[in-house]
Amino acid sequence: MEAALAWFVRSQDGAHGSFDQGAFEAWLAADPAHPTAFARAKALWDRFDVVSEHAQGRRKRPSPDRRKFIVGAVSMGLAGGGAALVAGRPDLFADFRTGTGERLALTLPDGSRVELGSDSALSLADLPELRRVVLHRGQGFVEARVEAARPFSLVAGSVTARTPGGSFDVKRLGDSVTVTTMTRTVDVDADGYRELQVEPGWQARYDHSRPPLLTRADLPDVIAWRQDRIVFRDTPLRLVAAELERYRRGRIILLSDTIGDLSVTAAFDARRTRDALTTIGETLPIRVTEFTQLLTLIRPL
Repeated sequence: MEAALAWFVRSQDGAHGSFDQGAFEAWLAADPAHPTAFARAKALWDRFDVVSEHAQGRRKRPSPDRRKFIVGAVSMGLAGGGAALVAGRPDLFADFRTGTGERLALTLPDGSRVELGSDSALSLADLPELRRVVLHRGQGFVEARVEAARPFSLVAGSVTARTPGGSFDVKRLGDSVTVTTMTRTVDVDADGYRELQVEPGWQARYDHSRPPLLTRADLPDVIAWRQDRIVFRDTPLRLVAAELERYRRGRIILLSDTIGDLSVTAAFDARRTRDALTTIGETLPIRVTEFTQLLTLIRPL
C-alpha cells in the first residue's frame, strides 16, 4: 500500500518531474495486487472530482487541495462514495478557509476580530444575532469585543470556549483541541467533562477521550505562528506531524503507533518544514523518507 500511495501521488504531480512511466508500468506488472491498489486510489480521486465541483458551486470559493485530501483518504483506507466524503468534511462549505502557509485576518459582524492560521477553516453562526463561530480545523486567534450580555463562543469539535470578551487562541488538530487564554477568563467545556475556567496565561488541552489537561502556557510560544514560527515543547510526534502538515503540501504519515508518543522540543520556521523534518529525523530514533513533495513517511529505526 505504501508503494501504491507513492506511485499515485507521483502520477498526479507530474509537473515536478517525479513520475517515471516505464518504472510505473514495471511496478504494475510485478504483482497482481499492484493494479488493484492503484485503481482504488484512482477511483477515490474521480469521486472527489464531483465533490469539489459541488463545493465550488455552493460557495464560489476555490476547491480544497484535491491531492492533499485524496492522499489522506487512501492512507486511511477510505472506501466510501462522494456523499460520504462530503459528510465527513464539513469544512468543505466553511465561510472562510486558508491554504497552506496562508493567514487571514477577519472582522466579524459584531466587531470582534479573528486571525486564521495556515490550513484552517471557520464558519459563522447561522443566526446573525449569535456571537458564535465554528473552527472546523486549524488555528485561530480571537479578539472578542467585550459584551457582557452576549458572550462570544467558539466551537471546535466537542469543545466550546465562551467569554464576554478578550483574546484567546484555539488550535484544532483532528480530535485534539487546545484553548489558550491571553487577557480574560474563558469558560471551556467539552462533552462528558465539567466546565473549566481558564485564566489568562493558562491553557486547556482536550485530546481524544483523555481528561482535559489544564497547564500554564508560554504565551509567546503559543502565538509564534503569527510570525511564521512553530514551537514544540515535549510535544508527541503524532501532533508534531499533524502540525507540520498544515504548513506544507501533502501528507506526513507515521507508519507505527509506537513512535507517535516520542517527545519533540524544538522551534522551527513554518516556511521551512523540510528542514524541520530533517532535524527531527536526526534527533529521534526514526527514519524520515520523502517520496515526493506530497508524501513523507516516518518509521521507526
